[in-house]
Amino acid sequence: MLRTATNSGLHQFVGERILSRYARTGVRAADLGAGPGAMADRLRSLGCEVVAVDRDAVGFEAEVPHRCLDFNEPDFASQLGIGKFGLVTAIEVIEHVENPIAFLRNVGKLLAPGGVAALTTPNVDCLPARLKFLVSGKIRTMDEYGDPTHISPIFFDLLQRQYLPAAGVRLREHLIFPPNGFQLTRKPLAWGLRVASLAFSGRSILGDNHVLVIEERS
Repeated sequence: MLRTATNSGLHQFVGERILSRYARTGVRAADLGAGPGAMADRLRSLGCEVVAVDRDAVGFEAEVPHRCLDFNEPDFASQLGIGKFGLVTAIEVIEHVENPIAFLRNVGKLLAPGGVAALTTPNVDCLPARLKFLVSGKIRTMDEYGDPTHISPIFFDLLQRQYLPAAGVRLREHLIFPPNGFQLTRKPLAWGLRVASLAFSGRSILGDNHVLVIEERS
């Protein structure tokens, strides 16, 4: 199994909860932000015709075709194929781009009729993130200790009300990972925060990652 740079278990969660329903033999799939190629390899194993896409091919190990593209380009979808893919994956990618709405718009352009995209991104709405911002004014996973290429936090309410409509896509499904707690928080504290989360409304209060299934707006 190829290594991943994401939270432990996230790829498996996406595979079990999303790809199991949409990935099948003959489906054309694009894995955006492929990295070493773990998700692209998973799609290939499910029978998809996969192209892996990233800014460069450094460290790429999967045995599938690879394309080098910059997701900050305003129309990168045209270089892959408009309406050519039944399935697009972008695992922990959107928070790295300069313009999340433009990225979502390009993802929508890639989708064939009836196609879907599976995206994940750090959950900056969760209770640990809210507490961190309250105490320090800094965004969880995006401060000086986080990945320096995390530049675009995705707030779920803003995503639903503004980003998705502006991009011409809509949300089909919203999941969180892990479903019932926090993986990035020390266990004793994570347990206490899980209990405290019962006092708050909204599913985004739990989980370290948003897991989104989007489709073109009809």
